[in-house]
Amino acid sequence: MSAITDAALQAAPADKARGYWTTVGRRISRDKVSMACAVILALIFLSAVLAPWLGLADPYQGSMIHRLRHIATPGYPLGSDELGRDMLARLVYGGRLSLIIGILPVILGFLIGTSLGLIAGYAGGKVNTAIMRTVDVFYAFPSVLLAIAISGALGAGIVNSIVSLTIVFVPQITRVAESVTTGVRNMDFVEAARASGAGPFTIMRVHMLGNVLGPIFVYATGLISVSMILAAGLSFLGLGTKPPEPEWGLMLNTLRTAIYVNPWVAALPGVMIFAVSICFNLLSDGMRGAMDIRN
Repeated sequence: MSAITDAALQAAPADKARGYWTTVGRRISRDKVSMACAVILALIFLSAVLAPWLGLADPYQGSMIHRLRHIATPGYPLGSDELGRDMLARLVYGGRLSLIIGILPVILGFLIGTSLGLIAGYAGGKVNTAIMRTVDVFYAFPSVLLAIAISGALGAGIVNSIVSLTIVFVPQITRVAESVTTGVRNMDFVEAARASGAGPFTIMRVHMLGNVLGPIFVYATGLISVSMILAAGLSFLGLGTKPPEPEWGLMLNTLRTAIYVNPWVAALPGVMIFAVSICFNLLSDGMRGAMDIRN
């Protein structure tokens, strides 16, 4: 009888969770702005992944004869940069590094921050104090200054940029995760699981994680736009990707001297950063609205 009761207690939240996420999927599919942003992001992702098979020019091959060509020049649909390299090819290939450096730190920060926040929120007491006070040390610094300081200490490079941005985002996600977990910790279903003899790890993994994951995920999605801008800023300052790799922030840096000669071409990397950032922001807003049960 006890086994049947435990199975029923575990099946009911699972069925409820499936119904909730189905409803969220229906809501966001009816949001035209969110779906348009999702399509744009999907196209950018696919173009970056499939770049070698799109028949583009060599993004590293330059020609001083064809430097700073204007947009719509024959053979250069989006013009050429200061070394005569095809801008369309460099923008498409540059999406690879830009998206990796922009998204991977948020994913790592989401995994680490959610784990720390879940433990701190559920355990409370001295464990909560130890984790949150340590997090507050990093959270006290502005994101830009902290990212620059860590990248400057570690040195330039893609891996160091990812590490520095991950350290920036872990405290922010941890605070959100801890706050949400604290609000869920004393709810009836958690007390029922605790009374049934479930261990702390089982309660956090089975009963609490599904209830706190939504708000944390939405918040982390909104951080991707911030990560894209910070990653581009690090590359612009010479703390991220190194030449001649195509990366949008680095391209802005190398093209800044051409702003008075060919401003439209020089602005293209910034347009890509802006487009991806605003799409992630709008998609995050749509997901937040879709997950709001009060709607």
